[in-house]
Amino acid sequence: MILVTSPEVPGKRITEALGICEGSTVRARNIGRDIFAGLKNIVGGEISEYTKLQEQARAQAIQRLEQRAKVMGADAVVNLRITTSVITQGAAEILAYGTAVRLE
Repeated sequence: MILVTSPEVPGKRITEALGICEGSTVRARNIGRDIFAGLKNIVGGEISEYTKLQEQARAQAIQRLEQRAKVMGADAVVNLRITTSVITQGAAEILAYGTAVRLE
């Protein structure tokens, strides 16, 4: 599956747009990470536990997007975007979306 943030796939011609394709996950913090993050907040620096959590969530959202694109019969997803929104305090949705397309 080809995933690009551009509206076209370099060197390929889009023959059909199949529609919007998305994949998402909702992740929550946990008490262990929160305690360590609180300490980091006092001394400063990157909170690597949250960085890892976000990386894992983005990867899962993209994987789900790819699965849905395959079900749609797509060869690629163009205009890929990732967004995050707060669901409740301590939990966020990570959404990957784009347009599923067939290529020549």
